[in-house]
Amino acid sequence: MKLDPHHLEMLFAIVDRGGLGEGAEMLGKSQPSVSRSLALLEKRIGIALFEKDRRPLRPTELGLALAAEGRKIHEAGRSSAALLAQYRDGKTGAVRVGGTPFFMDGVISGMLAGFQFARPDVRIDQIYGYLNDLLPRLEDGSLDLAILPMRASIIPEGFDFDQILPGRNVIACRTGHPLARRGSVKLSDIGQYPWIAPPADSPLYQDLRTVLKEIGIRDFKVSFTGGSLSATVNILTGSDALTVLPFSVVFMMRAQRSVGALSIRIGDPDRHLGILTRNDADLKPAAQRVRNHIRQEFDALSSSIIRVSQDMVWRP
Repeated sequence: MKLDPHHLEMLFAIVDRGGLGEGAEMLGKSQPSVSRSLALLEKRIGIALFEKDRRPLRPTELGLALAAEGRKIHEAGRSSAALLAQYRDGKTGAVRVGGTPFFMDGVISGMLAGFQFARPDVRIDQIYGYLNDLLPRLEDGSLDLAILPMRASIIPEGFDFDQILPGRNVIACRTGHPLARRGSVKLSDIGQYPWIAPPADSPLYQDLRTVLKEIGIRDFKVSFTGGSLSATVNILTGSDALTVLPFSVVFMMRAQRSVGALSIRIGDPDRHLGILTRNDADLKPAAQRVRNHIRQEFDALSSSIIRVSQDMVWRP
């Protein structure tokens, strides 16, 4: 015989609170409705659940056993409601975030760590990729957010792009590099040094070629190519090689005092970092929280970068 879970929960409330009125108050119902439900339950099973003519109510052995099952139903309802509230508030769930490797490793991952410190029950799945890799995953719903540099002119139809940082590249080197110790550095001075090239399919690689073309270098020596940010930094700090990096990445490594930027202004890319999402899909609450967190972190980062940049002497 299958019993109505609501009736079992009602029986638990009566037993737990010691009376019909008290049980009704616990469930937010009227006493007459609870009394009718109890009568229906006893009629269905054909057995009394409370001892007859006893005040206060005293449950029978079966009444206690069924009330114990009702407790499980009541607690499951409460825990389910709590889980739902946490999900709606963005405190639980999984968020799938994609982005270009150097930005994800150099800037975004630290911000995500701060988010998870505050919301440890949100799982973040991170993947690497460029626009051609990430766009199909946004389209099919297997990715929630993509954080990458883009030109305003190529934002796909049906997508929103929330710019979070203007494009800005610098020539990076180790802090003890010979050029970093000079009082004055000219663009012509850097041609003799080898270069670390980002992955060939990355927008940053095109930026490197553009910078070298501006300097007037046609044939340049590449000492290392295609590595991750950590590999690039290891080569950079252990040699006199130079590379082109986003200023924000170099800025985030300033506390390590191992990598710096030459005070030479180079042309800024016509791409800006932003968050790409589908405009026809509602973000899950946790994904909305992550997007807002990244937005706030970049607001603070932009202000810090502007202050530092203003203190630097950028030579043409």
